[in-house]
Amino acid sequence: MPELHDEHLVRRCLDGDRAAFGTLVERHQKVVYNAAYRVTRDYEDASDVTQTVFVKVFERLDSYRPEFKFSSWLYKIAVNEAIDVVNRRQAHVALDPAMAAQAPSPEDLVVAGQMSILLQDSMMDLDVKSRVLVVLRHFAGLSYRELGYVLDVPEKTVKSRLFEARRLLARLLAQRGVFAHE
Repeated sequence: MPELHDEHLVRRCLDGDRAAFGTLVERHQKVVYNAAYRVTRDYEDASDVTQTVFVKVFERLDSYRPEFKFSSWLYKIAVNEAIDVVNRRQAHVALDPAMAAQAPSPEDLVVAGQMSILLQDSMMDLDVKSRVLVVLRHFAGLSYRELGYVLDVPEKTVKSRLFEARRLLARLLAQRGVFAHE
């Protein structure tokens, strides 16, 4: 049996086929979890967000508009839920300067596997909206059009906000000694 497109599975779900919904969950749960984790930076919160997202998807499946990719609609729900979790817990903690170590060389970072940690730490210093933009564009691969849909803003707004988010992320990485920022 050939792999069914998401839109076909959605139609089957709306016709009462619960197994089709199970296929959608299996197909998308990892990317939803990863996006939620990158926004919340907490395994349990990401797991909770993922479960909540699929409950909401099931409840709102009839509001899905097939002119957009199902994954874009799913990301919209996931991002909103993850942002809500972050806003509820207000867990943004500033980096304690006393804990900051001497900036290692780029070679040391790669060898030690710290580049990813520095990137994640820098991303957590971004405001939630900027973090979401970076995650969805660079980790989930959404287009500017899809980002506009997910975030309910015009494509030009997406481009300018993403430009500013990247610039701030570069500054934050430079402060951690990852690379020189001009």
